[in-house]
Amino acid sequence: MVVINYRTADQTIMCLEALVPQVSGDRQLHVVVVDNASGDDSPDRIERTVTERGWCQWVDIVRCPRNAGFSAGNNVGIRHARADAYLLLNSDAFVQEGAIGSLLTALDVHAQAGLISPRLRLPDGSLHHSCYRFWSPMSELLRAARTGPLARLLERYTYLLPHEDVPSGPDWTSFACVLVRREVIDEIGLMDEGYFMYFEDQDYCRRARMAGWEVLNWPEAVVVHAQGGSGPVRSLLKQRKRPPRYYYASRSRYFAKFYGTAGLWLSNLMWIVGRGISWPREFVGHKQVHLCRCEFCDNWTNAWRPLKATHLVVDP
Repeated sequence: MVVINYRTADQTIMCLEALVPQVSGDRQLHVVVVDNASGDDSPDRIERTVTERGWCQWVDIVRCPRNAGFSAGNNVGIRHARADAYLLLNSDAFVQEGAIGSLLTALDVHAQAGLISPRLRLPDGSLHHSCYRFWSPMSELLRAARTGPLARLLERYTYLLPHEDVPSGPDWTSFACVLVRREVIDEIGLMDEGYFMYFEDQDYCRRARMAGWEVLNWPEAVVVHAQGGSGPVRSLLKQRKRPPRYYYASRSRYFAKFYGTAGLWLSNLMWIVGRGISWPREFVGHKQVHLCRCEFCDNWTNAWRPLKATHLVVDP
């Protein structure tokens, strides 16, 4: 299991505490906490807690010399220990009783499932979206337009999938918590470190599916996700404020990687078309803008050389 810490000592400790009841059993659970160069006392606090509570036998702490992002941090944890499967877990995600065993059972039962995610819930108990269709130029049109008739007409391009009470196979799933089969890593490699944060989960699921693996959501396993606790982007998106530049760099990288540079430009143009649909409605109806500030400009930030940046070190 890999848990990334970046200045979230309290949440990382709570994350580990939730794992204590699931440490024992037939399957050996080992956790690698990767500190992404927090630059504060959080790795010391975590290490001290691990020692004081007797977790040393099943928790290792690895300190990275630099913060190279979510993908890079998880890759450090995966390289640290050989395992049959890796549970990638956000520090703000808390595994509920029996969830790990349930995910491992799903791994045994579904031989073609390369990545398996649990049902995510918010701390208030409500469901949290974790299953999606791949982003595409058409989904950018729908996202910017945000109009019901158009969304119903082009439903197969909407990126949000409905919650399912039975196992389902989304295009991609959130890496707030996901179990990755070792064979997938051996076949397609580690996560793309050209993404600092965001879109790396969609990228990895897409690469796995292209290699013939399935992505499975397993709602029997439940994980509580304190959304946004490990980074500011979700909160900024919700408030329609401007996200950090690495969010749009990741977006550009994803579209250019899977649709080509022309596909990235098409996605940006489709966004403009969608915005042309939503803006008059907001203006006439005095409605709140549903897109982030400066999104038009930020969409084009890396449109000319979207794949130039790899192994970035970014201060979020």
